[in-house]
Amino acid sequence: MTLSGTFKRAVTLTATVAAIAAAFTPLSASAHRMWLLPSGTSLPAEKAWVTVDAAVSTDVFFADHQPLKLDNLVITAPDGTQAKAENASTGKYRSTFDVQLSQGGTYKLGIVNNAMFASYKENGQTKRWRGTAETFAKDVPANAEDLQVTQSSGRVETFVTAGKPGGKALSITGSGLEMQTITAPTDLFVGEAASFRLMIDGKPAANVKVSVISGGIRYRNKLNEISATTDLDGKFSVTWPTAGMYWLEASLKDDKAAKPAKERRASYVATLEVLPQ
Repeated sequence: MTLSGTFKRAVTLTATVAAIAAAFTPLSASAHRMWLLPSGTSLPAEKAWVTVDAAVSTDVFFADHQPLKLDNLVITAPDGTQAKAENASTGKYRSTFDVQLSQGGTYKLGIVNNAMFASYKENGQTKRWRGTAETFAKDVPANAEDLQVTQSSGRVETFVTAGKPGGKALSITGSGLEMQTITAPTDLFVGEAASFRLMIDGKPAANVKVSVISGGIRYRNKLNEISATTDLDGKFSVTWPTAGMYWLEASLKDDKAAKPAKERRASYVATLEVLPQ
């Protein structure tokens, strides 16, 4: 093998290891942040359109790293049915898609990922695997040594309303880490407190730290992070200091993983728009 070939193989291995290691890292501790950014969240009439950017970036809402894949995009209409993304495309740094808001009420736009990650040794060599519980037995040897399996579930969401907020899209699914809206998520104003509840598998997620960051990090010296912690009922509140788009993130670890994993890492991200009074 040439030196060039050896170097390429080393780079590929390093990139693979780094990608898997990043997947095991909670979003709050990661250098990159996932987000959906709608062109607006509160529209005056039905049959309106919204354009959404989707990316993973260093600075919130500034596409500078890689696009967020749309494979697991789900758009829930106010009546609970699934709406269709139009004009979807993926570029170098971001994905984009359009949604026609043909119903009055609130739409929920979300990307949901659920996967398993494994690290083990085979014939003395370290192996890493990513897949599902269904493919685990087929892909990972039964006699694997030093086997460690973790389940990772993540949800990235935003909300858009045509007319008055409300509808079945605001209901939770009861799976993974989700945010139950107490205050309408498209009816947020500067100086007002908004209340939400984090739920894990349909039950209140207590003592979970929540981080909220306003857009425009690239153009200021301070992060200006707002921190909150859910109470025993999973509730938390945020009082918005300025108007604009906000990135909200929470994550947790527990032992409620699907077999063969023993640990689950769940994350939730939402983009919310705050309007001036």
